[in-house]
Amino acid sequence: MAPLLVVDDLKVQFAGRSMLATAVDNFSLAINAGESVGLVGESGCGKTTTGLSIMRLLPTNAKIAQGTITLDGLELTSLPEKEMRRHRGKTVALIPQDPMSSLNPTMKIGTQIGEGLRIHEGASEEQARERALEVLEMVEMPRPAERLDQYPFELSGGLRQRVIIAMALVCKPKLLIADEPTTALDVTIQAQILDIIDRLRSELNMGLLLITHDMGVIAGRTDRVVVMYAGERAEGASTGDLFHSMRHPYSQALLASMPNLENTTKHELASIAGMPPDLTKEIVGCPFAPRCSRAQDRCHVEDPPLTFDGDHSYACFFPVNGPAPVEVKAEFFDSSSRSLKEIIRVEGLVKEFPIKGGLVRHKVGAIQAVSNVDFSIAEGETFGLVGESGCGKTTIGRMLVGIETLTAGQIYFDDRLVTDEKLKMSKEDYRQRQMMFQDPYSSLDPRMSVNDIIGEPLLVQREGTKVERQRRIYELLDIVGLNHQAANRYPHEFSGGQRQRIGLARALALNPRLIVADEPVSALDVSVQAQILNLMKNLQREQNLSYVFVSHDLAVVYYMANSIAVMYLGKIVEIGDAESVFRRPAHHYTQGLLDAVPVPDPAEARKKRGLQVRGELPSPINPPSGCRFRTRCPRAEALCAEAEPAMTSFGERHQAACHFPLRTPVSISK
Repeated sequence: MAPLLVVDDLKVQFAGRSMLATAVDNFSLAINAGESVGLVGESGCGKTTTGLSIMRLLPTNAKIAQGTITLDGLELTSLPEKEMRRHRGKTVALIPQDPMSSLNPTMKIGTQIGEGLRIHEGASEEQARERALEVLEMVEMPRPAERLDQYPFELSGGLRQRVIIAMALVCKPKLLIADEPTTALDVTIQAQILDIIDRLRSELNMGLLLITHDMGVIAGRTDRVVVMYAGERAEGASTGDLFHSMRHPYSQALLASMPNLENTTKHELASIAGMPPDLTKEIVGCPFAPRCSRAQDRCHVEDPPLTFDGDHSYACFFPVNGPAPVEVKAEFFDSSSRSLKEIIRVEGLVKEFPIKGGLVRHKVGAIQAVSNVDFSIAEGETFGLVGESGCGKTTIGRMLVGIETLTAGQIYFDDRLVTDEKLKMSKEDYRQRQMMFQDPYSSLDPRMSVNDIIGEPLLVQREGTKVERQRRIYELLDIVGLNHQAANRYPHEFSGGQRQRIGLARALALNPRLIVADEPVSALDVSVQAQILNLMKNLQREQNLSYVFVSHDLAVVYYMANSIAVMYLGKIVEIGDAESVFRRPAHHYTQGLLDAVPVPDPAEARKKRGLQVRGELPSPINPPSGCRFRTRCPRAEALCAEAEPAMTSFGERHQAACHFPLRTPVSISK
């Protein structure tokens, strides 16, 4: 049978004021009905442009310069726009990366889902509403009938993503393009969404193009993989063949740069040197050659053609043979010399956000963001905080640096109470605790130069003379790996990874002893992520920094952290050293989080399907009685609703709060 989709020799160009950028060049791809194909690569490699070309949704300054796109026997590139509209949403549908910006905030969910059916099939309002309810049930939306009359802002990120999938499926398309459908989601919600897409693909016999930068996501979800670099096809093979017998050095480097929970030893991540090429300039030779450790003279003057070894294709003169061997640098994670001195301790930490209502705006309730939390962090240690969105991780981080005031509890720094009677932190303590924010772009003033952004803390604290401050700014740029010319540029002129380096430089300006890093690499490519994580680890070793590392990515936290606390709905449910918590978890929630982590091994990834935590996070306004996790726990019994479990020891530094734990508690002698 002929493939459902055939992309042949595609070339897409973007026109600028004085240049022409080739975003996709000589690219070919085929997808069969019911088949899942992964398209993987760094940001800017042409993945999304390829997907938008198939949908014929390119920006006005872009054009398909050559090639053909054939879908179910119909050639799309020459199709008039009016005719293309009949197929867009019906024959081929798109799940965009950001569900919030793709949903109309003024329209109810049911209306938006049913819109495609009314346009393409002339359905009545009643028929469209019935079909909207049907597809919401297909995507496992909790309380689907209730959601029809809600607006997008009333839903969580995971529920909005379900709405987007429902919109894409309402007309039963033959091809579904999923563009980074889970990038910003919690690991548990990500696994649920990918399970839903995979199940519906099989049930509806749809072709699926899964676009992502995460090798772990595609490992257990695709039949074939195409690796894309600088707009060209670098490698293509069946998923199992690519992961175990990859031939292109770029594929090997992408896999090596991923933190992996399956690794038995921690080691410095292999990052890809340099940056992807400037597509506005002519590329001579292999586009990956400037970043490739295997490149030779030939690679810089000749563009390697695609070589075919059966169904395995690759464009490389000097191919590799499988994943890179792990080179363990023991000293990188040597903790034997790490100080055991306690740098910060929190006791009975509570944070509630009041809910106000009525004509006089009086308090009618409270969001219980953090509820009676205790922990301590040693000097030079990384303390990981993990859990789903809404569990209180970021709120704790903000309280530690003084951005949020405490509702109750105490914070001790160097054994000294640093919160006054009004539960606020004294100003002289701020400089020793700094914050790295999740989104470096929104946290950097777009009107300030990098020089002013990094120098602002020095100016506010009246550190040194103007010359001394400038010298310190250049020193910080050197530390985070940026050249001095960056000082005169503005945030919008940098990539995401470079902006995160600027945020780190600002956090380091006053020589803090503790940095709270809130999801610092969640939006970055795996290659850039590896660079930032390695940089943070090196700085920690050199400057004896302590980190509070907040993330929903458990593989990243395992790579970074010495100790880990697992949070659920404002409470710590498990805490201990990283090895104990991740290798021998005692709490069912911790095990569910670990089961949901994408594994860059196709066989292992398929074994873990469906094992993650199911259901939605309860409201922090009215949390469940007893154990807060009981509504989603596979082991819950009547006792769990009646009594809150106490912390129990499972090792010298390992505790968990569960009535029916996964492991047998141990007695720790005092």
